[in-house]
Amino acid sequence: MAKQVRVVRMSVEQPLWRALSGYRVLTMLYAIGLFASAYDEFDRPGIAIAFYVVLFVWTLATLPRVQSAVACTKRFLAVDLAIALTGIVLTPLAADGHHISSGGPTLPSIWTAGSVLAYAIKGGWRWAAFASTPVAVANLIERGSPARDTVHNVVLVWVASIAIGYVVEVARASERTLARALEIEATTRERERLARDIHDGVLQVLAMVQRRGAVLGGEAGELGRMAGEQEIALRTLVSGALVPVSRVSLDAAEGAVVRAVEGEGEEPGDDGTVDLRGLLAPYAAAKVSFAEPGAPVPLPAPAAKELAAAVGAALDNVRRHAGEDARAWILVEDEPREVVVTVRDDGPGIPEGRLAQAEGEGRLGVALSIRGRLRDLGGSAELVSIPGQGTEVELKVPKARGKAGTR
Repeated sequence: MAKQVRVVRMSVEQPLWRALSGYRVLTMLYAIGLFASAYDEFDRPGIAIAFYVVLFVWTLATLPRVQSAVACTKRFLAVDLAIALTGIVLTPLAADGHHISSGGPTLPSIWTAGSVLAYAIKGGWRWAAFASTPVAVANLIERGSPARDTVHNVVLVWVASIAIGYVVEVARASERTLARALEIEATTRERERLARDIHDGVLQVLAMVQRRGAVLGGEAGELGRMAGEQEIALRTLVSGALVPVSRVSLDAAEGAVVRAVEGEGEEPGDDGTVDLRGLLAPYAAAKVSFAEPGAPVPLPAPAAKELAAAVGAALDNVRRHAGEDARAWILVEDEPREVVVTVRDDGPGIPEGRLAQAEGEGRLGVALSIRGRLRDLGGSAELVSIPGQGTEVELKVPKARGKAGTR
């Protein structure tokens, strides 16, 4: 039987919309009650009664409109605010002079704040400030002069609505961050589950085929080599987000060198750094082993890319000069003050004086592609080669210089 999953969608806005719905109904009834208790202060009660009929019908009929941000459209907000403003402006026509001069409430009273709060919840503090402005103007027109209590009420509505709008914006941002975190957590758990299943089955089979093929040789050896390449690729895929999705092999037949496509790969974090492991992991292949620390190795993005390019140049030299059967190893060490990357191979090594001869002939692969890149970063590149015992290239990049270079 298929497992049923119940998905519950939660929103930090929903309680605010429910509170606004209740506020609008209660303040509508409150405004009508105030009118009934001060009926004698109205010279033209018919105007007030007509307005309250409209207010009563409008408030109840539009309750579905204040249930969510989607239902609360701009057109509804405009009409809602217009009704509140109309009630404020009609107050001097319906009430007598004593009611106005004594600071009596307007026809909509505090129901007006509900219209402004709807703007705040819908669009944030900027919308709240926009809606509060005409309410302030209408109250000043109703009183005829900026009385103390009027200014007090206007400022109160203004500050409260803007504050609520700001809180809504922060809540929405927090909700998006939480949703993203939950999504990443779910993806990570699923990846770990797949990795366990793959490790228990497919990867073990591929490793066995690689070992048996190397022993048998011939076509079986070729099959073992291909199985080894697929094992490396599959391990890279399930290891997480360290490896860029897009990558291209420089030698499809040998599968020895894999380089990240220019412009793709890890995106810098908020501090401008990337995890060096993510840029070096694509170089791993059947004949290239990659050893990395368990924790991220952060470097400024430009420094990390240059260091990765230097590693790629070193591996290119292995592929071109060490022979088809040569193996290479990449070791990453995260020291307190610098990052050290060692590229070693088991090829025939470089004869003494060969590098100097190559530079004299104008072939500057090691001088420019490796040493030049590291020198620009304030680092160094040391090459040690013993004929018959392979070559080792040690690349060092200081962390302090790398950070300064990004400023």
